[in-house]
Amino acid sequence: MEQAGTMLSHYRTAHGKSDGPHSVVKTPLKVALLVETSNTYARGLLRGIVSYIREHRPWSLYLSEHNRGDRPPGWLARWNGHGIIARVENLSIAEALRQLSVPIVDVSAARLIPSLPWFETDDGAIAHLAADHLLERGFRYLAYAGDGQFNWSNWRCEHFQNCARAAGRQCFIYRPTKGFALDDEELVDDLAKWIGQLPKPVGVMACYDFRAQQVLDACRRIGVAVPDEAAVIGVDNDDLLCELSHPPLSSVIPNTHRTGYEAAKLLDEMMSGKKVKGETHLIPPLGIATRQSTDVLAMDDRNVARAVHFIRQHACDGIKVRDVLKAVPHSRTLLEGRFKKLLGRTPHEEILRVRLNRVKQLLVETDLPLEQIAERAGFPHVEYLSVAFRREVGMPPSRFRAQNRP
Repeated sequence: MEQAGTMLSHYRTAHGKSDGPHSVVKTPLKVALLVETSNTYARGLLRGIVSYIREHRPWSLYLSEHNRGDRPPGWLARWNGHGIIARVENLSIAEALRQLSVPIVDVSAARLIPSLPWFETDDGAIAHLAADHLLERGFRYLAYAGDGQFNWSNWRCEHFQNCARAAGRQCFIYRPTKGFALDDEELVDDLAKWIGQLPKPVGVMACYDFRAQQVLDACRRIGVAVPDEAAVIGVDNDDLLCELSHPPLSSVIPNTHRTGYEAAKLLDEMMSGKKVKGETHLIPPLGIATRQSTDVLAMDDRNVARAVHFIRQHACDGIKVRDVLKAVPHSRTLLEGRFKKLLGRTPHEEILRVRLNRVKQLLVETDLPLEQIAERAGFPHVEYLSVAFRREVGMPPSRFRAQNRP
C-alpha cells in the first residue's frame, strides 16, 4: 500500500482448515506506527510491538520515517487501515489523528489527545529508583538536570524532589538561563556554571541519557571529578551512549518492551471491538544499569563505606553479618548504629536489599526457576526467598515476574 510509507511486514493467514473447501483466508489487519526510530526508547517500543505480533495474529505494519517535531505524513489523511500506535508529540500530529475514525493508542507523555488510551513509563518509579540509587551511596546533596519542555522530565523532577525531601536531603534543580537548542554547546557551558555552584559531593539525576552525557561533559570542562565529586545517573539505558560516555554512564532501565507490547495488545482488542476511552497505563522500570559514573560511596565514615562495599560485592554469596564484621573490625552494635545513622538500615537489611534486587533482575531478565534464582541470589532456601520477597515487595515473585514481562 504505497500511501502508508514503508511496509515492515505483510502476512496472509488462514483461519479454519487449510485443506477444506470452505477455508477462509483473511488479509491481516493494517496498522500504522507513528513512532520515531532515532532513539533507544522508541526502538524499544517497536520491539515490544513486534513481540506481540509474533505471539498473536500477524499484522501488516507500516512505518514511515518520522521525527518528534515532524508534520503529519501526507498519506495519513487518506489512509484506510485498521489502527494506529502513535507517539503524539506535536499539535499538528494530534489534529491529524483527531480526523481519523480508526482505533488509536498513544505512547507519548505529551498527552495531546486526552481521549486516547495512553501508555507511558512510570516517571514516579523512575525518579524513585534514581534517588534511592544516589541515597544508597550516601549523598547528602542531590540535584536534577532536566528539560522543561517535556512532561516526562517535569514529572521526574517533581518526584525526585519529593524523594529528596522525604530523605531530608537538599535538592538543586537546573533551570537554563535561556532557551538552548538540544545540542547547543552553550547549554553545556550553562550546565557547567550550575554544577560549579553545587555543594560537593553531589548526586545528579539527569532526565535522560543525552542530558546526562552533557552533564558529564560539563563536569569535565570545569574539573569536577566523576563520580567522587559528582555522581551522575541518566534514564533510558542507551547502551551505546552510556558506554561512550566518560566515564561510562549509569542509567535507569525503562521497560519499553513491555510498554510497546501492552500498547499493541490493547490496540488489538480495540480493533476487535473493545470500547476504550482515555485510560492511563504506567509501566514501571526494570531497574538500574550501574556503571562507573555512580560507582562511589560518598561517606565520611570509611569503615561503613568498606562494609557497604563488601556487602554489595558478596551479598549474593550467602554472607551473614558476622562475615561483614570480619571484613570491617567493629562490634556489631557499633556498626549497626553507624549504618542506621548513615543509610537508615542495618547491615542485615542491606544484605537483604541487595539480594532482593538481584532476584528482581533475574525474574525479569531470565526464565530461571525460583529455586535457581534463590541459589544465585544467596538465599539458603526458596521458601525464605518467597517469604522475604512478599514481605518487602508486597507480592509473590511469580506475580512480580508476570507484571514486569509481557
